[in-house]
Amino acid sequence: MIVLMTGLPGTGKSTLAQALASRRNGVVLNKDEIRHSLFAPGDVEYSAQQDDFVMEIMLQAAGWISHKHPDRVVLLDGRTFSRRYQIDRVLMVADQLSQSWRILECVCPEEVARARIETQSASGGHPAANRSFALYLEVKARFEPITYSKTVIDTSQPLEDCVNQAVQAVC
Repeated sequence: MIVLMTGLPGTGKSTLAQALASRRNGVVLNKDEIRHSLFAPGDVEYSAQQDDFVMEIMLQAAGWISHKHPDRVVLLDGRTFSRRYQIDRVLMVADQLSQSWRILECVCPEEVARARIETQSASGGHPAANRSFALYLEVKARFEPITYSKTVIDTSQPLEDCVNQAVQAVC
C-alpha cells in the first residue's frame, strides 16, 4: 500500500508518518531527506521542478519496495500534495504497481502549525531550509482541495490518538 501524507507545513505529517510506519511495518520516504541525499548543498533548490524530480525517485523506490516486500506500507512524506497533479501522479503509479493507496490529510489549528514551524526553525530540526510560516501561508493560499477519498486527522490531538486513526485508515 502507498500512503500519501498530505497537509500544510507544520501539520505533523512527518511525526505521524514515522509513528504509523513503526505500527504498520512501514517505510517512510521523505522528500526533504532524499533531496539532501541526492544533491550537494549548493544544488539544493526548493523549486517545483526539483520537488517533482525527487518525487519521481520516491515513486521508483516505492515500486521497488512494493515489489521486494509486498507486505510493507510505503508512506510518502515531505510533500504537501497541495496540487491535484501531484496526487494524480502518485495514484497513477500506485495503479501501475497494482498497489492500493490511502490519503491521510493532516490538519491542525494555524497557531499550532506556526508554533511547530518556529520551534523547528529555531532548532534547525527540519531538513527543509525554506520552511517558514510565510511558506505555510503561501501553500495554504494555493492549496487545491483534495477530492479523492481521504482520512483527515487533527494532529493537535495526542499522537497516540492520531496514530490509531491512521492505522484504522490503512487497514
